[in-house]
Amino acid sequence: MPDDGSGPSYPETAEAPATTAKPLAGRTTYAGGTALHPARPRARRRRLRALLFLLLPVALLALGAWYMSGGQTMSTDDAYVEADKVGIATDVSGIVDRVEVTDNQHVAAGQVLYRLRALPYRIALDHATADLGVVRNELEAQRDAYRDMQSQILRGQADVDYYKTQLRRQHDLLAAHVASQESYETANRNLVDAQQKLASLRQQLAGLGAALSGDPDMPVERQPRYRVALAARDEAQRQLDHTVVTAPFAGIVTNVPAIAPGKYLAAAATAFFLVATDHVWVEAEPKETELTYVRPGQTAVISVDTYPDVTWTGTVESISPAAAQEFALLPAQNTSGNWVKVVQRIPMRIRVDTPAPDGAAGPGGDRRPPLRAGMSVEVEIRTGHTRAFPGFLTALFRSGRAAP
Repeated sequence: MPDDGSGPSYPETAEAPATTAKPLAGRTTYAGGTALHPARPRARRRRLRALLFLLLPVALLALGAWYMSGGQTMSTDDAYVEADKVGIATDVSGIVDRVEVTDNQHVAAGQVLYRLRALPYRIALDHATADLGVVRNELEAQRDAYRDMQSQILRGQADVDYYKTQLRRQHDLLAAHVASQESYETANRNLVDAQQKLASLRQQLAGLGAALSGDPDMPVERQPRYRVALAARDEAQRQLDHTVVTAPFAGIVTNVPAIAPGKYLAAAATAFFLVATDHVWVEAEPKETELTYVRPGQTAVISVDTYPDVTWTGTVESISPAAAQEFALLPAQNTSGNWVKVVQRIPMRIRVDTPAPDGAAGPGGDRRPPLRAGMSVEVEIRTGHTRAFPGFLTALFRSGRAAP
C-alpha cells in the first residue's frame, strides 16, 4: 500500500475465521453462543411428567369408582305432588241456606261445610212417618180381622153340619110320609145357603192371609208392607240428613265463593272442592329406560321446587303395569311406514314418609312446609344397583390374564 505520509504502514493480513464456542452442559445458548441461564425447565418437566404418571392411576380409580356407583340412583324431574281431591256435593237438591266455611280454610273430617233448606225434607219425613203408622194400624186391623174370620168360619162350619142333619131328617120323614115336600126343600135350601156362606168366609180368610204375607202370626215389624213404609221413612230421614253437607276427610276447601245462600243446587252438583292435607303422594313418570333397577319398596329422596333447601323421604309404593300412553282415549296406531320410536313413560307412585301438613311437626319432631297438590318435584330413587365394567374392559382384562 503506498505511503501517503500519514503514518507508518503495516502489511495486510487475512481476517482470522470466527470460532464457534461449544455450549456448556446445563446451559442454554442463543445466537452468538452466549450462555444465558441453567436448563431448569427440563427438570420441571420431568417432575411434572412423574406427577402426572402418579395422578393418572388415581384419576382412573376415581373415575371407575364414580362409574360403578353411578347406577345406584335413578332421578327424574317429571314428577308432581298429588293428593286426595273431591268435589263436594250431595245427592239431594235444594236451595243453599248457609255456607259454614270460607275459601282456603282448613277443615277437619266431619266438619259442616254448608246446609240446604231442610223444610221440604222435614215435611217429607213427617209424611213418611205418618204413612208408617197407617200401615202398622192396617196390618194390625187385618190380623184382627183374620182371627175374627177364623171364628166365623168355625160357626159357618157348625151351621153346615147342622143343616146337613136337618136335611137327612126331613128326607127320612118325607120317605115315611110324615113331613111335607116343602119342609124337605126348605132344609135343603138352608144347607146350600150355609155352604155358600162358608165358602165366602174361606175366600175372605184367604184374602186376609195374603195381605198378611200368608203368615198372620208374623210380627208387624217383619211384614213386607211395614218394611216398605219403614224404608220410605228412612229414605226421607236420609235425605233430610243430607241437607247438611260435611267434609269426608281433613283438608283445605277451595273455590268456596262458587256458592252462596239462595243458590239452587241440583242433586250431585259440585259446590266446591276439598283437597286433602294428610294424604299426599308423588306421581312420577320416568322414562322406561330409567326403570331397569327400580323396584317397589326402594327409598326415594324428594326435592320440591318450591322449597329448594328441604327434602322429604319416601318409598316407591307401586309401578304402573302399563305405559301412560296405553290409557289414552286415542292410543297411537303405528301402522304407517314413517314410524318413529318414542321413549315411553311409566307412571310410578311414591309414598311420602315424612310429610308435615301445614308446617306441623313430622316424625322425629322436625317441621317441614306443607306439600300442595300439583307442586313440581324431583325424585331420586336409591336402587342400590352397582354397575359392571364395560364389556370391552372386561374382555381386555380377561385376555391380559389369559396371556402367558
